[in-house]
Amino acid sequence: MLLIDSPSHNAYFNIASEEYLLHKFPTEDIFLLYVNAPSIIVGKFQNTLAEINLDYVKEKEIKVVRRMSGGGTVYHDLGNLNFSFHTLLGQNDFGDFSFFTQPVLNMLNQLNVPAVLQGRNDLLVDGKKFSGNAKLARHGKMIQHGTILLDSEMEVLGEALKVNPLKFIDKAIKSNRSRVTNLINYLPKETTTEHLKNLLTEEIIKSNPSAERYELTEEDLQGIQQLITDKYETWDWNFGFSPNYNFKKAIKVPAGFIEVHLDVVHGIIEKAKIFGDFFASKPIEELEEQLIGQKHEISDLEKLLSSMDVTEYFGKVTLEDILEGFK
Repeated sequence: MLLIDSPSHNAYFNIASEEYLLHKFPTEDIFLLYVNAPSIIVGKFQNTLAEINLDYVKEKEIKVVRRMSGGGTVYHDLGNLNFSFHTLLGQNDFGDFSFFTQPVLNMLNQLNVPAVLQGRNDLLVDGKKFSGNAKLARHGKMIQHGTILLDSEMEVLGEALKVNPLKFIDKAIKSNRSRVTNLINYLPKETTTEHLKNLLTEEIIKSNPSAERYELTEEDLQGIQQLITDKYETWDWNFGFSPNYNFKKAIKVPAGFIEVHLDVVHGIIEKAKIFGDFFASKPIEELEEQLIGQKHEISDLEKLLSSMDVTEYFGKVTLEDILEGFK
């Protein structure tokens, strides 16, 4: 087994690393540890916009990254430790999460933390979740990865994942917002993610005494960066990959009531319908037609709408008023 401690807090880098290592080491077992700066990690089959508070995320400059595995959306920050096991597919039951969460439980139980595996893939303490886990199978290998909330900013977590469930109508998997807690409440206050890294690595070595530490090479870093550029920092992967959905939002502006309806396919607006009690000099159908083919992305829509006089379609409004209807 190779033991890898990521040198980066960049979520794009760490999520890309998991895919890179699948190709780099097609037969070796790997245990990867990483800590991300504030970021939201979205399950592969989720509708990103329906999982995040986009305004808050942009204001706080929180990265949004889609991962390869399914499951729900999670918030990461420097108070959250992430672990990732890579093994050959078939060595362990794909549906069994207990094998790779047991080292985490062993470590914590030895620290007198009453942690348990509950349900299929969650680790809990006193009925509250501190670790969610997900899996994927790819190229003959299996990855099981999970989080450990040590001292995460719970207020930021709550705000970043606070969304309006009425805006989106789709069949995408929705995250189950469990009650969560930080393990720092059960550990000495000076405990850090670095401390947990060392303890968890020691626990892994107990059952894998031949494990070797591996440092990413310059070639590895370049390969990961290429994946970041081509995939993990792109709008197409993080937002456009989302399942098809219908978007609806109503707003009240000085000109009256405006309701926006969009049909979105792979992040691109395919149909647009705008209703309301506003008065305008130009037919709204002209604007609806121009929206078709645009990304459902505020920066793109701002470019489009700023190139026209929106008062001709809505009366007494500002560009900011209208953009609010698409968020």
